[in-house]
Amino acid sequence: MATYNTYQFKDIKLGMEQSFNVEITEETMNKFLEITGDVNPLHNDLKYAKSQGNKEKVVYGMLTSSFLSTLAGVYLPGKYSLIHSVEVIFKKPVFISDSPLSVKGKVTEINDDFKQITINVSIFNRKQEKVLRGIMKVGVLDAK
Repeated sequence: MATYNTYQFKDIKLGMEQSFNVEITEETMNKFLEITGDVNPLHNDLKYAKSQGNKEKVVYGMLTSSFLSTLAGVYLPGKYSLIHSVEVIFKKPVFISDSPLSVKGKVTEINDDFKQITINVSIFNRKQEKVLRGIMKVGVLDAK
């Protein structure tokens, strides 16, 4: 059984941080292709990706950003999260050889009226280069 944090709204403090690492593999890429049907050759054809100036096939940006769901749903706040919005900027391409990726989030705002937190998010490659930055608005559900 998977484990997750169970922060309630009263537990959330400004400046709280959570992070985790994730490995992107060829299998991960294939599963994302299977789920989404995104056959863009930039992600699936090494020769094409190299012809566009990349060293490898480019990892799907939405695959990279999908780990923000894990950040909110498992780590911050965890079980009681309900993502309201996500805004991301892809800073540079991600390649399988960039793994593991480090996903980080920090609480920057707390809205008592809506029981909503704002989390500044960043994803870094193995060289600690920022590949994604963004902002998430996450509701914190009542524990039942």
